Amino acid sequence: MALCYQYQLPVLPLDRPVPKHVLSRRGAISFSSSSSLFGCANPRVLSQRRGAISYESSDQTALYIRMLGDVRVRSRAGFQPERRDSHPYVDFRLLHLSPESGELASARKIRRLLSFQRYFRSAHLFCGVTPLNSLSILDDNYNGQAMRMLEKDGNWNFDIFLFDRLTNGNSLVTLTFHLFKYHGLIEHFHLDSVKLRRFLVMVQEDYHRNNPYHNAVHAADVTQAMHCFLKETKLATSFSPWDVLLGLLAAMTHDMDHPGVNQPFLIKTNHYLASLYKNISVLENHHWRSAVCVLQESKLFSHLAVEEIYQMESQLGSLILATDITRQNEFLSQFRTHLDRSDLCLDEASHRHFMLQIALKCADISNPCRPWELSKQWSEKVTQEFFHQGDIEREHKLDISQLCDRRTETVANIQIGFITYVAKPLFVEWSRFSNTTLSQTMLGHLSLNNASWKGLLQEQSQGGDDTDFI
Repeated sequence: MALCYQYQLPVLPLDRPVPKHVLSRRGAISFSSSSSLFGCANPRVLSQRRGAISYESSDQTALYIRMLGDVRVRSRAGFQPERRDSHPYVDFRLLHLSPESGELASARKIRRLLSFQRYFRSAHLFCGVTPLNSLSILDDNYNGQAMRMLEKDGNWNFDIFLFDRLTNGNSLVTLTFHLFKYHGLIEHFHLDSVKLRRFLVMVQEDYHRNNPYHNAVHAADVTQAMHCFLKETKLATSFSPWDVLLGLLAAMTHDMDHPGVNQPFLIKTNHYLASLYKNISVLENHHWRSAVCVLQESKLFSHLAVEEIYQMESQLGSLILATDITRQNEFLSQFRTHLDRSDLCLDEASHRHFMLQIALKCADISNPCRPWELSKQWSEKVTQEFFHQGDIEREHKLDISQLCDRRTETVANIQIGFITYVAKPLFVEWSRFSNTTLSQTMLGHLSLNNASWKGLLQEQSQGGDDTDFI
């Protein structure tokens, strides 16, 4: 197993001291241990990163390192080495391959070069053109079709897949930068537009492109949904700029560095993240820590008081941890109680924060509430990710996780169950809280999509086809 600690925040209980000048660099401190599932055949590959120090040890206590910073896996388990990405999947077949060839290194250099070229071109640094609006340092597509889409940023039918293509795969950066301007957050919090751009790029790059579902496009979709909720009358008239800032930050970072497998998989394979967070909200804790690291590395809010930064990081964690699906009934029950008692008072900071948690939960699972064309694509993508995990579990004689067995599950079955037991109960309560055109539209799509999946399931059973829809 190879662990990479990328930032300068952790307190590392090592068996040897680490020079202070090394910890201050934006490099990596790598640990490699013997693990049959997550091992790295050549740990020295890790030390090729700028500022990296490698330690080889079979001491499993090294896995119990408590830190505030980012923790991520740097194994050769089926991922293409990119600048900030870690592995999207754990492909055990690749664990015993020979060290990387020069072709992978060359490809990495080319990707980095293209990334810098896109950044400089978008910032107008090479062409010497001063943009009309100093804050609009987005790609040229922003002034074309993508800009026209952003004029309808609060439309529930917003096609994030089309928008991602129009922005050349930069939907999260482009949309979030626009929303920061829309809500006046740049002016209110005196944000440096270049630092903001850098922060957004770093967040987007920490999502794994190879994940069918948990990628930057999903984060952009959740952010757009959160924006729609923030525009609802009850929230728009009650939320402060601080609340809006936290809502957008949580939406865009809520799945950072998602490995493409779920918590049960990490626990059953004795993954170090499961040990680090004691099998409790493993992924959500990791997403939160990743978000905090990028916030501190980008220095986006370095001009704020220390107390404000601490409060932001703490509340951001509370929001991201609320997306843990195992806590669904806990939040749903609390939401119902508030609505039954009619005691939600958005003048109170604690109640506004609770509604931010509910809004983020709704945005995170809003796919079944989108129009059928969009909802169906998301359903197929998340099922593809589930089945990929199930294939790995079957190959290595592990118990196949729920919903991950392609031999017994279908997209329709999974979606009908998800709508019935997870999505519908939450959105019914949301419509009680905010009975608007948007909430009724979401419930309408939810009902129609459920009926469509049932129709497809019936056609499948009549046709005798036992395969899934992907």
